[in-house]
Amino acid sequence: MTAAPVDDDLTNPEPESDAELAFEGALRPKSLTEFVGQTKVRGQLELLLKAAAMQGRTPDHILLAGPPGLGKTTLAMIVAHESNRPLRMSSGPAIQHAGDLAAVLSSLVPGEVLFIDEIHRMARSAEEMLYLAMEDFRIDIMVGKGAGATSIPLELSAFTLVGATTRSGLLPNPLRDRFGFTAHLEFYDEAELEEVIRRAAKLLDIDIDTDALAEIAGRSRGTPRIANRLLRRVRDYALVHGQAADIRTVKAALELYDVDALGLDRLDRAVLETVLTRFDGGPVGLNTLAVSVGEESDTIESVVEPFLVRVGLLTRTPRGRIATPEAWAHFGLTRRTGGLFD
Repeated sequence: MTAAPVDDDLTNPEPESDAELAFEGALRPKSLTEFVGQTKVRGQLELLLKAAAMQGRTPDHILLAGPPGLGKTTLAMIVAHESNRPLRMSSGPAIQHAGDLAAVLSSLVPGEVLFIDEIHRMARSAEEMLYLAMEDFRIDIMVGKGAGATSIPLELSAFTLVGATTRSGLLPNPLRDRFGFTAHLEFYDEAELEEVIRRAAKLLDIDIDTDALAEIAGRSRGTPRIANRLLRRVRDYALVHGQAADIRTVKAALELYDVDALGLDRLDRAVLETVLTRFDGGPVGLNTLAVSVGEESDTIESVVEPFLVRVGLLTRTPRGRIATPEAWAHFGLTRRTGGLFD
């Protein structure tokens, strides 16, 4: 059972074509030494994998937690590659019954790495089966129903589970505690993103100058996946217009695709402009805000707000969402009435 990774074009998710997946695959680092950023996590993983190799055992189960686009899937692939083990990929939404998980676990070969993306979205019955599988490499299969039902134990090959989650708080404690190592991935700074873009440009044979690298990095929201997508849009723009990939081309391309100097996209600006102009900076409730911009409240809460809060343009309060003075300044607007920050 294999699920294709979900990526976001520019700043929001969209389905991937074969060409898009090939593009992403070409840019993925194959080893920890090639992986840019996440220095502490790389050091921790390197120690864990080397210790397991020296002892001739499978590595401990690994949980990778952090926002989308920071390299969780890539690190899972690297764990399998550096352990010289096969990799099986699946996702939480694809495992909606205990039987789905049993089919995957029972087919694993000794030492195989099982990667489950968005593991917090697994069905509860599958989670409970996973507890025993992670701890004792065994699952219990129920045969029959009612009073005549019997439990048949099924021994599993030793394996390493690599789970990835964007919302670790949704994982039940019994599942979280069974991971031998939890890595918390952080957003990248601009210097690290420049290195990511420089590496991608080299692999894609794009001649891009230092100023252009810095401009793309500054609009990438601290996320390598977005940085690579913006680089692709710049490459396309330069190709179509017959221009060099310089700072002017970068600004023109990203303006065309509605990515401003802070990395805000169309939806980000729609949310902020609604708070600023229709509700005079807030406070405004999440559901009211979602209806006003024509989006689902889950999308606003999980996709838009985290970045706006992180860059200091929006705050969450018990009364609702409030735009900060920096948001007013970014849009060149002035509050009509006295507000929380006045």
